[in-house]
Amino acid sequence: MTVFAPEHRFVNVGSLRLHVVQFGPAGGRPVMLLHGFPDFWIGWRRQIDALASAGYRVIVPDQRGYNTSDKPRGVREYALPRLIGDVVALADALAVERFHLVGHDWGGIVAWATGATLPHRLDKLVILNAPHPEVLLAHAVHSPTQFLRSSYVAFFQIPLLPEAVLGSRRSALLVRALRGSSRQGAFEEEDIVEYRHAWEQPEALSSMLNWYRALPFRPSLKARIVTPTLVIWGLQDKALEFGLAQRSLALCEDGKLEVFAQATHWVHREESGAVNAALTAFLDG
Repeated sequence: MTVFAPEHRFVNVGSLRLHVVQFGPAGGRPVMLLHGFPDFWIGWRRQIDALASAGYRVIVPDQRGYNTSDKPRGVREYALPRLIGDVVALADALAVERFHLVGHDWGGIVAWATGATLPHRLDKLVILNAPHPEVLLAHAVHSPTQFLRSSYVAFFQIPLLPEAVLGSRRSALLVRALRGSSRQGAFEEEDIVEYRHAWEQPEALSSMLNWYRALPFRPSLKARIVTPTLVIWGLQDKALEFGLAQRSLALCEDGKLEVFAQATHWVHREESGAVNAALTAFLDG
């Protein structure tokens, strides 16, 4: 398998500057990978070489508020329309008209929203352990266990306190959350060093939390997903129940589901070989 060197650059996206890493042949079919919370671009390391070697031009941004990308002040700066706008503006800046879009966690929510609002820009959509924005509340209302699993979102709404808690002792609680929500070996010590460096960037924690704080400002996304969609789900996810995957898939005109019985929320780290095979088979197909 050919190993491609990462190409790091900063790209102007509207009034912001995003750190973007690109891999693979310059003329390859474009696929954009969107990370979630509290991740950044390195979350996709176990997918990048496989996709690049399959001929894709892999585009992996640090989304707004994360790592070394810009961190605008104000909760509304992290509302879904802004996040969708970043995806499309980044594609425009890179002269990409149509592309595959892959998202995990919050990146998956942005990917769902992009599919609902701008299907003409997408070829295929892949979602990993992330609910469609329209189904999370509806599911939680009927599932007390999901309501409890999502209780951390209410804590994140409090001003300043979550930053203090998550940032104390070099973000020890975030490290524990990563390791406690994943199988052993999903996050190596070298990864943790890089995560801490990203979380310690000025204003990073507040900006990351503002994604949650902006939830009340999300738009209605009633349009069905017409882009061919693959939903990948680790069944041992401690935060998100499998019912969310089923409800989300029901909003797709052309959707398929692939489950990993022993995988957690971090399915792409834990089952990277099988996930990479599913990704390339779906995108190639």
